[in-house]
Amino acid sequence: MNILVCLKQTFDTEERIVIEDGQISEEGVEFVINPYDEYAVEEAIKLKEEHGGEVTVITIGPDRAEQALRTAMAMGADKGIIVDDEDLESADEFTIAEVLAAVIKDLDYDIILGGYMAVDDGSAQVGPRLAELLDIPHISTITKLTIDGDTVEVEKDVEGDVEYIQSKLPILVTAQQGLNEPRYPSLPGIMKAKKKPLERLDIDDLDLDEDEVAAKTETLEVFLPPEKEAGKVLEGDLEDQVKELVDLLRNEAKVV
Repeated sequence: MNILVCLKQTFDTEERIVIEDGQISEEGVEFVINPYDEYAVEEAIKLKEEHGGEVTVITIGPDRAEQALRTAMAMGADKGIIVDDEDLESADEFTIAEVLAAVIKDLDYDIILGGYMAVDDGSAQVGPRLAELLDIPHISTITKLTIDGDTVEVEKDVEGDVEYIQSKLPILVTAQQGLNEPRYPSLPGIMKAKKKPLERLDIDDLDLDEDEVAAKTETLEVFLPPEKEAGKVLEGDLEDQVKELVDLLRNEAKVV
């Protein structure tokens, strides 16, 4: 089975984020595999362990994004492809999907996996866009995946309920929390990952024109949410608390 995983390197959202000149500053920021893409990597490796085959991880990004691919290969992926984004300034979801499609169209694959969204932009568009460009079925936000022959069965959460879907290979699916528990790379895995093949491409290698894949959207401003005011703790017995609450709602919040 030929398994592809599309992943993105994102900043660690647990770290303190600083905005400089309208951009997120990379100084002192730790970069990691997008958490939802980690579920996709883990599921791909589990499929390989069950059905055999090969796992190829693909990313678009600067040189530092190689580390995300090496981490995925340390987990068990077999090889990686990185597309240099130097000529893809301000790439949006349209751009990323077009470039990924150009990479994948010449590859043999049975299934493509990815996270259902990236934590740094949260658009959840790349997976569906890519499937449309490749003209293959797409199922998003899956929490269970089973493959029998060329038949694919998945479960996905739908507003608290579970939806059961059956389809055929080839297919693209996007993962969300609950699909699995990603493994930690082992020390032998980390050492082996350093020697696994990594192909480097740019848009010229893909016969893409810069203007053709130029972003369709423009980010006007990047800013942190305003700091919340400190909350108030009501003290005293219940009657006093109710009176104080009504006073606050009437005179400060002015909602009653």
